[in-house]
Amino acid sequence: MANSHYTDGLSLSATGRSLPIALLRVREKVMERFRPLLQSHGVTEQQWRVLRVLREVPDLDMSALAKAANLLPPSLSRMTKGLEERGLITTARAAGDGRRTSLRLTANGSALITKVTPESSAISAEIETIVGRDKIQALLDQLESVLDALDNAKA
Repeated sequence: MANSHYTDGLSLSATGRSLPIALLRVREKVMERFRPLLQSHGVTEQQWRVLRVLREVPDLDMSALAKAANLLPPSLSRMTKGLEERGLITTARAAGDGRRTSLRLTANGSALITKVTPESSAISAEIETIVGRDKIQALLDQLESVLDALDNAKA
């Protein structure tokens, strides 16, 4: 890995070989293909993640949803108000624990996902064609391995 040496004695990875920067660059290249689609349906990237997670796991509390959608809890709390006002999700106090809020996708939220999915799938297929299905699958496997290693290093 190439390093940049500074006159103050610090040594950092060159930005072209920095894991955090490389991950951000790839994310931006991927998301620039999806953003116009999401914007045309009036949802942000973060809102879309929330809707997708709630489609996969129909009933989650705020902290589990924040973790699954990779959002900070205060951001999710603000966001859910707007999604609820638009009729895309419902929120309710969790049974047995009035401090916890349970979130669910509504029929309107499900309909939005159904409406967006064909074009989203087409964008994903285009990326797969450009990059290669095998490379994408290998990258996903490697990223999962990195996440597991970092999670295990915490313990």
